[in-house]
Amino acid sequence: MTSPLQLKALQDRIGYRFQNPALLRESLIHPSYLQERPDEPGNNQRLEFLGDAVLDLILSEKLFELYPGEREGTLTKQRSILAKGLFLSNLAQRLHLHESLFMSRSELKNRGNLRPSSLEDALEALVGAIYLDSDLPTTRRVVLGWYGDIPAQLRPFTAVSNPKGRLQELVQPTLGNDALRYQISREEGEAHERLFEVQLFLQDEWLATGQGRTKKEAEERAATYALKHWTKAEN
Repeated sequence: MTSPLQLKALQDRIGYRFQNPALLRESLIHPSYLQERPDEPGNNQRLEFLGDAVLDLILSEKLFELYPGEREGTLTKQRSILAKGLFLSNLAQRLHLHESLFMSRSELKNRGNLRPSSLEDALEALVGAIYLDSDLPTTRRVVLGWYGDIPAQLRPFTAVSNPKGRLQELVQPTLGNDALRYQISREEGEAHERLFEVQLFLQDEWLATGQGRTKKEAEERAATYALKHWTKAEN
């Protein structure tokens, strides 16, 4: 059974003190708990619905700010990494949210408090609870505090799947958003067998050449070659 002391410790870990403790409690109530406590007013599913939307907004704003040159599709993928599935459940575990969930005895016996889906739902519900208890700026501050360095969090996922974004991330802090330039140097073949060759420049200095069946594929290969060169130079 989750005690008041555990809830206090949880608030210390998440960096937020609830004005209305009932909202915190509600965010932690798994649906199974109501099987044994039908007198409870409800579970955390409504707060999960709200928190999911608030979390998407907070992360969308931050990614939009961090990656001004990135396309919508890539930003959507990055947000999905940060706001769904294993990443979110791992974040919940780092906050020790599993220690404070209200669940049925059978769920706890089966280690349901460590189930990724339960942790993901509870974290989203917690975001919704903080939002209702405070406001968007406060919720944004608290949630981004949990995530810490977002580019570093994304790096293991995006270094391979998004070489252009990774290269931009390396260049941007010192040379700005427009330092990289991709230029088509050759285009040949029939429409169904097109081959593109792209030259990648850092300001006016050539970095790499990439080839592909589409302009995007050629640019990504050029960025991949440049990243390999960059990594060797750093080592």
